[in-house]
Amino acid sequence: MAFRLSERTAGAIDGLVAGVWTPYDDLPVPVRSRLPVVLADLLGVTAAGLRTPELRRLLDAWPQPPGPHPLPGTSLRTTPETAALLGAAAACSQELDEGNKHAAGHPAAHVVFAAVAAAQQSPTLVDGRRFLAAVAGGYEVAARFGRAVRRDPAWHPHGHWGSTGAAYAAATLLGATPAQVAAAVDAATGLMTVAPWDTVLAGDPTRNLWMGQANLAGLSAAHLARADLVTNRGGAAAALALVGSLDPELLVADLGERWLAAEGYLKQHAACSFTHAAIDLVLALRLADGWSGDDVASIRVGIHSLAAPLLDRSPSNRLAAMFSLPFAVSMAAVSGAVTPATMEPGTSAFAAAEAFSPRVDVALLPELDAHLPARRVCEVEVVLTDGSRAALAQPDPIGDTAHFPLDDDALVAKLDGLAVPGADLLAAVRRLPEADDVVAALAGLPFD
Repeated sequence: MAFRLSERTAGAIDGLVAGVWTPYDDLPVPVRSRLPVVLADLLGVTAAGLRTPELRRLLDAWPQPPGPHPLPGTSLRTTPETAALLGAAAACSQELDEGNKHAAGHPAAHVVFAAVAAAQQSPTLVDGRRFLAAVAGGYEVAARFGRAVRRDPAWHPHGHWGSTGAAYAAATLLGATPAQVAAAVDAATGLMTVAPWDTVLAGDPTRNLWMGQANLAGLSAAHLARADLVTNRGGAAAALALVGSLDPELLVADLGERWLAAEGYLKQHAACSFTHAAIDLVLALRLADGWSGDDVASIRVGIHSLAAPLLDRSPSNRLAAMFSLPFAVSMAAVSGAVTPATMEPGTSAFAAAEAFSPRVDVALLPELDAHLPARRVCEVEVVLTDGSRAALAQPDPIGDTAHFPLDDDALVAKLDGLAVPGADLLAAVRRLPEADDVVAALAGLPFD
């Protein structure tokens, strides 16, 4: 019955908040080690996103109330709320932000900007350890909600479950009690955005704002909870029924034994993560056998059903291209890289991938779904014009913590390729635990 589901959900949220409420120094070592990697990656791709033509146009058009808080990598200063909204939109705009396969989405980008805004709004200084503990807990809450939601495939994963982690991080940084934090987590789902995959596949840029709105939903819920205007009533179950169903038991399953915050992935390619394993395999075969796109008769991709929305092969803009599996594979075949630059319409690379795309065939293989969510298995076969064939398979995209995670050198190279000083940024983020004032420390991060 519905009331029993709400009661179970309220109890699970209370348990989840209690389970992740952990001081920085008591966080598991893998979580503490992962935090600077996630933050450097996210803030670096945010700075790069804010420099794209699309985001520059948005910044020119968007009213920015005066305030002291910077948008990463720009000279602009504004209010915490505006910085959170536009920063989060930029973070996901190039499809290069960190993600988590267990959540089937992007916890960090849903959480970090709300945490930064809350630290900026806090009436007392927030030090680096307190900030990082809030981010770790918020990530864990968001990822566990993502894991616990059985999402209807019509709906995109941005904008809804992630608001719970934003609420956790914001509420803890604003000095909320555990009961108030649980209330904020629950209330955030009443402020979420629910939007369809069709919007993304059409290349509609409203999609980028869902991430920003989720951060603001969490921040708003934190203020409601601090005012004692909301309680944890388990309303998240009814709210998330808009996108599927919530299994509250999964929110607390293996809590205390496992942190999903240590099990994410970094992205090498400017495309939806569901395309990455196929891109990896095409690039590996291309490098090993020395062929170019002109040498290829066909490419066959076998993949899990998470990729089902990504089969359109005729994107009209960069956003749509990043969500086309045939197009992304084509770009890998003809250009040897899937980057924001190669995915730019009007370029020779984009035209070459368009021409190649009919040679890519994608098959959704039910047997590969048996490995989800632990593994996102993909297989690729390339047939050359001389009749020779080569095939490879792999269990996850490269960059996943379970499959060739990117080391510091690879992360630095990624950020350097986006014109962000990777080594300097990563080193500065690693110093955050010692910051007495994390707002000042974040404002001083190097992006140029």
